Amino acid sequence: QVQLEESGGGLVQPGGSLRLSCAVSGSIFNIYAMGWYRQAPGKQREPIAHIRSGDSTTYQDSVKGRFTISRDGAKNTMYLQMNSLKPEDTAVYYCNIKEARLGGIYDYWGQGTQVTVSS
Repeated sequence: QVQLEESGGGLVQPGGSLRLSCAVSGSIFNIYAMGWYRQAPGKQREPIAHIRSGDSTTYQDSVKGRFTISRDGAKNTMYLQMNSLKPEDTAVYYCNIKEARLGGIYDYWGQGTQVTVSS
């Protein structure tokens, strides 16, 4: 059984930093991509960063230069380093793994961790 567990969220002042972690347990045989999403109150969940084979990364324009996605295969953990945080970054952050299966892409999700940026 695959489980994703986020940690590292909390309350931070504007301009501050947080590092989110996503610990993965269980076996996923064909990972297509790993990433982070967020959902602010009243808004749809949106992708913010992805990492794929060869450690290529993509970012949503609003977080480019401020957020960095990475992974540690030995620890089965993915990270999101968030710097220069803004109030508009306030949201529940979710980690996601996309598995390529014969019928298409299957999504695994964590339970989410709250990030609040406020003075």
